[in-house]
Amino acid sequence: MDTNIKQIIENEINSNEVCLFMKGTPDAPQCGFSMAVSNMLKILEVNFKGVNVLENQEIRQGIKEFSEWPTIPQLYIKKEFVGGCDIVKEMYESGELKKILENKGINFKK
Repeated sequence: MDTNIKQIIENEINSNEVCLFMKGTPDAPQCGFSMAVSNMLKILEVNFKGVNVLENQEIRQGIKEFSEWPTIPQLYIKKEFVGGCDIVKEMYESGELKKILENKGINFKK
């Protein structure tokens, strides 16, 4: 992976407490899996940054190499990779996702 792309990815993860690499944007997701994770975060009323991987093919490929995870979306909370849609969905349904967000001191919208 290009060092510039790695730097862009690291910058997004480091400068946003909750960062979702997704296809499309939170307001206009371009795939069902990205929409599902985005909606779970919206339901929990979490402020998050959506990074549209469709805008840059190098970021789209780079994030997969960066995390060693083959699919998108990818959720990061406080610089830590959480997982893709299936993992996030399981965590959401069990209440674990909300717990992790609270434990990491993520502010919910008021």
